[in-house]
Amino acid sequence: QVQLVESGGGLVQPGGSLRLSCAASGRIIHIHDMGWYRQAPGKEPEELVALITSGGTENYGKSVKGRFAISRDNAKNTVYLQMNSLKPDDTATYYCYAYILSWSTPYAYWGQGSQVTVSS
Repeated sequence: QVQLVESGGGLVQPGGSLRLSCAASGRIIHIHDMGWYRQAPGKEPEELVALITSGGTENYGKSVKGRFAISRDNAKNTVYLQMNSLKPDDTATYYCYAYILSWSTPYAYWGQGSQVTVSS
């Protein structure tokens, strides 16, 4: 069994910062891509926020490029999302994602979701 557990969401004022964390646990042979998607009411489902490969290559959604930074600690099987200069449009539920080899075939796993609300 593989689990992804997220932490770090909450309420922040416009212009503020938050950091999300997501730790993978269970039977893990190798973690390929890790990243974050988000879903807000009335918007495109599962919008890509950021992805990072096992080699460290980063990829960002257009709306967050330059404001958000993704990183990962392979020793801890953890991915982080540093969110700066937050805007009300960033309000959404953020889902951690990881493509993990646990037995013979890699599968996509998802975290439980973290609510991020940007409001004054």
